[in-house]
Amino acid sequence: MKILVINGPNLNMLGIREPDIYGKNTYDDLCALITDYANIKGVEVKIFQSNHEGALVDEIQSAYKNFDGIVINPAAYTHTSVAILDAVKSVGIPTVEVHISAVETREDFRQISYVRKACIKTITGLGFDGYLRAIDTLIDNGK
Repeated sequence: MKILVINGPNLNMLGIREPDIYGKNTYDDLCALITDYANIKGVEVKIFQSNHEGALVDEIQSAYKNFDGIVINPAAYTHTSVAILDAVKSVGIPTVEVHISAVETREDFRQISYVRKACIKTITGLGFDGYLRAIDTLIDNGK
């Protein structure tokens, strides 16, 4: 199984940006955790991060016929991007939405998720472990 992990804006600032919300671990820590877990689970993983909406759309589109699942944390684009929603819908790859924080308990605007409409599951508020649960979800979905 091949899984693409896509991270949106500011996730590369983990450990610096609002550590009271996102924790003190860095983006490199997150990538290492995901890679190690994927190795244990016997799945191939590619991790991609960009602050640019078009780059995220391009990466989703390039996953077509190349990946079996997508884990996506669109970050701020969760609440604004119809383009990312359309990209996920167009490739037809099982996708799990992940958020490090419990977005449902935060500001009103964070209650809107466009990409959720194209996802098989949403995982919020588990910190970095949400990514691991998302990988498990995709593995279970592929069986």
